Amino acid sequence: MPLLDASSVFPITYPDGSLSKATMYLKNVIDHPRIEVDDYSYFTHYGKLEETAEILAPYLGRGCREKLVIGKFVQIARGSYFITSSANHPMGGITTYPFRIFKPETFGYKDLPVKDTVVEHDVWIGHDAVIMPGVRIGAGAIVAASSVVTRDVPPYAVVGGNPASIIRMRYPVEIISEILDLAWWDWPIDKIEANLSALESGDLAALKRA
Repeated sequence: MPLLDASSVFPITYPDGSLSKATMYLKNVIDHPRIEVDDYSYFTHYGKLEETAEILAPYLGRGCREKLVIGKFVQIARGSYFITSSANHPMGGITTYPFRIFKPETFGYKDLPVKDTVVEHDVWIGHDAVIMPGVRIGAGAIVAASSVVTRDVPPYAVVGGNPASIIRMRYPVEIISEILDLAWWDWPIDKIEANLSALESGDLAALKRA
């Protein structure tokens, strides 16, 4: 029996047999036209299950123009959330008050630019992190707890702070390129689990032989 079941809602069972109902696979919980989530990506929160999309992206209404796209095996800790483009206020005039959001026919400030927010595969977003509009977080990146991510994050970077900046890179550039080419997250789940030791230890040679 595999460790992971992509069809689960609550994927974590504690050693005593009890089920964690605070951590959920987003793909199996969220039904939102502007949110796309791939397999095995989870989020932890204490709200109601049906409130998950609103907790994760509180300003992303169903009629908004931008999207939130989350890849595979993304890990989002409790308290983290995404501020998407439709949360922006007009800043080119005297007032920033968003008058036009109060009527459906003017909602969304069609003249303001929007950009999708993208989280690539195997990203770890720590507790209470905030991801700002239009950011792309590269595969394998780590976002430290309580960070505010205001700009794109390269693959396999560790970022932290407000605004978040690169603390270090997890691997040299040439190794990152090899890992991205490997794209282990696209393997069948049985192949992934058969190679867990190599994945967890960073044995790239063994993974390339798999």
